Amino acid sequence: MANAIGGAITGQTGLDSGLSRAATRQNLDKAAQQFESVFTGMMLKSMRAAKLADPLIDSKAMETFRDMSDQKVVQNIAEHHPLGIGAAMSRFLAQAQPDMASQPDGASQPDLNPNRATLAE
Repeated sequence: MANAIGGAITGQTGLDSGLSRAATRQNLDKAAQQFESVFTGMMLKSMRAAKLADPLIDSKAMETFRDMSDQKVVQNIAEHHPLGIGAAMSRFLAQAQPDMASQPDGASQPDLNPNRATLAE
């Protein structure tokens, strides 16, 4: 199964286990993006667990659909509108790698949303 962006969805978390073991900036950035996706998913799941009112339609099928929908939402958030958690983790881990520490932040992080408005516009 592939997502709309073109990457593969694997396992319950949607993590791409196809990352190579090589310590490259690209792998670090991809792992950071996946970490942000998992973290955001956990945050959303906790928010859903804090039920403020009883839903009108509540069933196991609805819960499963909501979980699958939430997984896609957090993957899209991590890819297109990151919260910054993954980037912070990426910078921290890059400092431990001598060959990556010399690369500027975002050296291999292209703007995933070129249509995003900037403050200067």
